[in-house]
Amino acid sequence: MNKDQVAGRAKELAGKAKSMIGQATNRPGTEVKGRAQELGGKAQAAFGDAKDKIKKADSH
Repeated sequence: MNKDQVAGRAKELAGKAKSMIGQATNRPGTEVKGRAQELGGKAQAAFGDAKDKIKKADSH
């Protein structure tokens, strides 16, 4: 696992929590920010996954 995978999944989790808090407290702005953070985390994790696959393919 590389740092992009770890950081991305952490951001994804934090964003999901923020979104749920916004939903529970009826704060649409917080919910939207949480979803944006979650999507950013997913993108970073996917980038890390791609880097990892390239590195593994390169070593074979």
